[in-house]
Amino acid sequence: MDEASVDGLLRSARNDGGDVSEPEGSRSNRLIDIGLPVFVFALFLLAWEAIVGLANIPPYILPAPSVILATLVKDWPLLSASLMVTLTITFEALALAVVGGVGLAILLAQSRWVERAFLPFAIILQVTPVIAIAPLLLVWLEPSTAVLVCAFIVAFFPILSNTAVGLASTDHNLIDLFELYRASRWKQLIWLRLPAALPYFFSGLRIAGGLALIGAIVAELAAGAAGQGTGLAFRITEAGFRLNIPRMFAALTLISLTGIAIYALFTLLSNLFLGRWHDSARARER
Repeated sequence: MDEASVDGLLRSARNDGGDVSEPEGSRSNRLIDIGLPVFVFALFLLAWEAIVGLANIPPYILPAPSVILATLVKDWPLLSASLMVTLTITFEALALAVVGGVGLAILLAQSRWVERAFLPFAIILQVTPVIAIAPLLLVWLEPSTAVLVCAFIVAFFPILSNTAVGLASTDHNLIDLFELYRASRWKQLIWLRLPAALPYFFSGLRIAGGLALIGAIVAELAAGAAGQGTGLAFRITEAGFRLNIPRMFAALTLISLTGIAIYALFTLLSNLFLGRWHDSARARER
């Protein structure tokens, strides 16, 4: 079965999407999706600022948003360097999780014996709290490696489970059609199963991105590293010891914004890869 036959087979099996022009009202829906949360968050910040000012709450108890912003600007050289350390660990762990999770998911989909042998161990990694593993890893490994492994453990299972579900959820009618044309299991995987699993993979990637960031922060807290190689978690701990609560909130704000940016990045990648050929991407436009 050559690639031309597979391409023709996919075109004949694909459901007609009809008019792919942008539906009316989709642009206004997007503006509402973005504008409404921003409006609610702005109201929350205004209320926070007003309560702190009216109650004369000192900054070392609860700083106002304006104080947090000023601290973020003032301490940006220090916090940005720590942010880059945390981001590096997060994306390195996420890359390892993608390679390991997708690779193992393919093996699980190809062999029931592999699934029975390895899936229980993946579940054990998922249900074991990373905060309980981190001190042990710090004994066995270098601090930077231990932090990377902790972030990888947290991000690995969402990639594995979502990709495995996507590979197993391929339309059986299309599988029968490929088998009718005597397509090998390898060609079924490349031309049918992997494209069908893409929406599930990107869903897991969005989850794993935030979890990798959380895993890196938790591991950094457990490591307690100092010096130029410290991440945002150390800055939070340091600010807490010094009662520099505005800096603590500034670091927390950076972590939150980073998590939102990671989620938005992978949502954008999902839309770019899926385009309008998959129902999940087209449904978001309605």
